[in-house]
Amino acid sequence: MTVHLDSDLLRTFVAVAEASNFTKAAEQVRRTQSAVSMQIKRLEEMVGEPLFDRGSRGVSLTRKGQDLIHNARRIVSLLDETAASMRAEPLDGPVRIGIPEEYSYSILSRALGAFAKRHPKVEITVRYAHSASQMEALEAGELDLAVVFEWQDFSDGEILMRDPTVWVTSNVHLQHEEQPLPVALYNRGGWCKDFALKSLEDRGHAYRVAYTSDTTGGLKLAVASGLAIAPVSRSNIPPDCRELTAAEGFGDIDASNVVLHRAPGEASEAINGMAEAIREAFYSRLTVTVLPDD
Repeated sequence: MTVHLDSDLLRTFVAVAEASNFTKAAEQVRRTQSAVSMQIKRLEEMVGEPLFDRGSRGVSLTRKGQDLIHNARRIVSLLDETAASMRAEPLDGPVRIGIPEEYSYSILSRALGAFAKRHPKVEITVRYAHSASQMEALEAGELDLAVVFEWQDFSDGEILMRDPTVWVTSNVHLQHEEQPLPVALYNRGGWCKDFALKSLEDRGHAYRVAYTSDTTGGLKLAVASGLAIAPVSRSNIPPDCRELTAAEGFGDIDASNVVLHRAPGEASEAINGMAEAIREAFYSRLTVTVLPDD
């Protein structure tokens, strides 16, 4: 069941959660206490479960409330940032961005489109490369912002989304039924050996390397054309292809987070504005979906 939640209800929900008190939350959102209570009741009816435990000393989040609060805060923050950006003066200056190729269309085109309309004088340079190379460029002062995958040694960068890597096969060609498995890999060794191939070896799959590529686009092409199965981030599975599941003997390859890093030092307003646009583009892909418990 998909539940579409009103942003005004989410703002009130966040206010009550942070204040742990309906009266204080009502003051914050400039509504009466009864209006706040009615909004929370309506939200709980939409979700199908209580979001707060009521007590003599205030309220606390239930398990379902804890599940919702993270996304609710992000949505409210995004709305506030968007409203502020619409009031802001146009920016100018250079911004240098590093981002994985797989997010060039789905994320960066959306971010650049929104940003360019508000700030047409900003000079933008984009670099597509693998994550280790992007971080080296950031540390060398060649980038202002870097969006990277982190699958181990997680940093304190800003997590934009969780996007695990999975094995992907074609619905038409069914490469996963071949023995040994034909696999497509990046032609750089570390991650492929330590994660992708190890996931096959741990599950007892015999395989042969049928295709290598520098880019995710190359791996997706290998899958779609019937050459091999390939490791692809879950959000970027190509059309007419699907994830191979744990029930089929595969499962997640890693637990990648997509993380935004900034260059050290004080950032310009243009860089900060672009960081907000990238964040907004990622968050706009996320919908609040509430699934009933089994």
